[in-house]
Amino acid sequence: MPAQTAKTFRVAIVGSETLRGKEIKSVLNIRRFPLFSLEFYDPGVDQEFSKLTQFREEPKVVHHLEPRSLAGLDLVFLAADVRTDTVYGELAGQMDYRAIDLSEAFNTRREVPVVVAGVNDAPVRSEKPRLIANPNPVTIILSHLFQAVRPAFGIAKAVAFVLEPVSAFEEEGIRELADQSFALLGGSSVTRKVFRDQIAFNLLSRVEKSDANGFSVRERRVLAEVRRVMHPADFPLSLSIVLAPVFHTYSIMTYLELEKDASIAGLEARFRKSGVFMLGPARGEGAMSSVLAAGKDKILVGPVKKEEDLPRSYWVWAVADNLTLGSAVNAYEVARSLLGIAPERTRAR
Repeated sequence: MPAQTAKTFRVAIVGSETLRGKEIKSVLNIRRFPLFSLEFYDPGVDQEFSKLTQFREEPKVVHHLEPRSLAGLDLVFLAADVRTDTVYGELAGQMDYRAIDLSEAFNTRREVPVVVAGVNDAPVRSEKPRLIANPNPVTIILSHLFQAVRPAFGIAKAVAFVLEPVSAFEEEGIRELADQSFALLGGSSVTRKVFRDQIAFNLLSRVEKSDANGFSVRERRVLAEVRRVMHPADFPLSLSIVLAPVFHTYSIMTYLELEKDASIAGLEARFRKSGVFMLGPARGEGAMSSVLAAGKDKILVGPVKKEEDLPRSYWVWAVADNLTLGSAVNAYEVARSLLGIAPERTRAR
């Protein structure tokens, strides 16, 4: 009697040529997701066979996209622009497929779950929602950080200072930083299309309109996401985002006031217990950086500092790639939960 074969799934990527689309394709390849088929769709393709890509060393056609294209698939990763992802996310129930949106098109809709794998994905396995929102990278990084610490020590207050990369503004942001850098190094004037102010060799504390209290829509959205993931709705967090002249990776300095005292070693032990983190070298031997984090699927942590004059107060430096750990890897692991596939790595606790 032949051995029973493992279950495989029919999957599609919408927006296969975007930064997020390319990264989820890479993750599906490297981690050997159990695929029966994988199809690629690009809203910019008008004619069939006009664009090709490659997957697992085989040429693949990038298909023209229309509503009936996705009908009956097991899972669709929505990695295109917000407008396209909104249309095909709303069609998931009607066309009988499940979708994970990577463009943040649905992150403010209360009826759509915002899920960080290993933190709040338990209901996904039982409820199997038609549509799931992949959170902002900052939400993913901070949720893992808080989840590692809170069960053992409690969190009375958290403040996060976020350095955001230009890739948060898609390929246009990357191109503008590169063009401005080349221009300045060559003695030329810079052009500005994406950002109102020069970003090369600069830091921008404001790139979007702010509310009456000075916070941007992006900052308010991330704060709301973290509270949805962590619970309760008044989770004691404040954060501010500054745009940094780096292409990829978020760097976050987080201040924590804990409910119980802890040592630096005690906090580091909590991070080591989770498979999500990679700890930096011993104190005095350098710190984790954007260069080290680029392309990795871990949150790099270190140094951890303990305040001498403020009881139960600590600083934690964390860095993670916004396209790998901060997007594609989370979507991939949420997909495994949604389809009932066992998790690959130690989950955050």
